[in-house]
Amino acid sequence: MARDYYEILGISRDADQEEIKQAYRRLARKYHPDVNKEDGAAERFKEINQANEVLSEPEKRSRYDRFGETGGSAAGYQDVGDMGGFADIFESFFGGFSGSGAQQTRRRSGPVRGDDLRFDQKLEFREAIFGGEKQIRISHLETCNTCAGSGAKPGTKPKTCTTCAGSGQVRRATRTPFGSFTQVGTCPTCNGTGQMIEEKCDTCGGNGLNQVTKKLKITVPPGVDSGTRLRVTGEGDAGQKGGPSGDLYVYLFVQTDQEFEREGINITSQIKISYLQAILGDKINVNTVDGKKPLTIPTGTQSETVLTLEGLGVPKLGNPVARGDHLITIKIDIPTKISGEDREVLEKMLDKLKGNAGKGGLEGFLGGIFNR
Repeated sequence: MARDYYEILGISRDADQEEIKQAYRRLARKYHPDVNKEDGAAERFKEINQANEVLSEPEKRSRYDRFGETGGSAAGYQDVGDMGGFADIFESFFGGFSGSGAQQTRRRSGPVRGDDLRFDQKLEFREAIFGGEKQIRISHLETCNTCAGSGAKPGTKPKTCTTCAGSGQVRRATRTPFGSFTQVGTCPTCNGTGQMIEEKCDTCGGNGLNQVTKKLKITVPPGVDSGTRLRVTGEGDAGQKGGPSGDLYVYLFVQTDQEFEREGINITSQIKISYLQAILGDKINVNTVDGKKPLTIPTGTQSETVLTLEGLGVPKLGNPVARGDHLITIKIDIPTKISGEDREVLEKMLDKLKGNAGKGGLEGFLGGIFNR
């Protein structure tokens, strides 16, 4: 039994679009096959994508809320109207029967839009931060140059289908317990086009389309994250009979970085400093996505203190001038062994301490400083 899409993303049924987007990005990063090698991760990732494709589109979400997976799935089920629903279901159940006056199957001889395509693109951490151009290779259908999409051999042209007389439909009367019905179906000879090709194009085999691999340059805007979808208009499969091409949708997945992590538009990292730097303070250079930057360690800095480098985080998507911050968590490295000279200095400091801080020797002294 299919799982509830809201349950898959871990959100409530009244979640807004921003909550859906955040839930999808978090789960996509966790279960992407390039990151998660556990059994079942790939299937979980597919579930997450399917749930997002439905819930992130208001119309599909509305259908899903009303009719469940059949009404909302990305496969494109028709929305059944409140008043005409029974007639549509009845017709579907009986395989296309319709009485006199009922709407008949539409002939498919007019322009047909090409299919949309999906392409998954991995990005390095810094590529997602700063954006830039990426070159990708896609395989899609293009109109055959030899026959100009007609499917017929050059010098010939399609003829009217002799089976359906050009209507694209075939009919037959059928008796059922509900009465007599006329079954209207797609013509099997011409596949509903009303035309038949006697001499097929040698290049495309009569399809009018050829599978072609091509290179494309796409522009990745600064600040994208896993789950961001880029639309490249007209780079899907070519349309038929003069129909427009579909679109290409590029889904981005950001690889993890060994040093930096992302929290919204902020970047986080950790650094270790010595206990002397923590006590006395210091000025050091730290790694950021913009290179080495100076950081001031205040006197008496405690372990787990978070210091902020403003404006060195992630650019806001759509407004790259505005950036988040880089948040640095301080870890204090307390040595297990120290030199005799250092011990002498520390023991003199220890002698000056009063109360509990002076009990327990050097380890107690250092622990008292860093656990306040």
